[in-house]
Amino acid sequence: MEVTQLSNTGQIIIPKALRDAHRWEAGQELIAIDMGDGILLKPKKPFRETTLANVAGCLKYRGKPKSIDELEDAIRQGVEEQWNDDLS
Repeated sequence: MEVTQLSNTGQIIIPKALRDAHRWEAGQELIAIDMGDGILLKPKKPFRETTLANVAGCLKYRGKPKSIDELEDAIRQGVEEQWNDDLS
């Protein structure tokens, strides 16, 4: 078990042994999760870089292709619904 202190500015130092064990270096982004009786720190993992070829076709659609106008209408409707929900 390692012990550290909270500074006046709300910063903590993660002990070197723990940084080394998790291979965390300066600049590592961490996610802080409130666990009720403490805080869990987890590394923020960036999404792997993908290309359109990696994801194209992953969601199958088996209907008549939509026109640009139909797509724009659906987007507009979604934005309006979200806007109305935010006002409620």
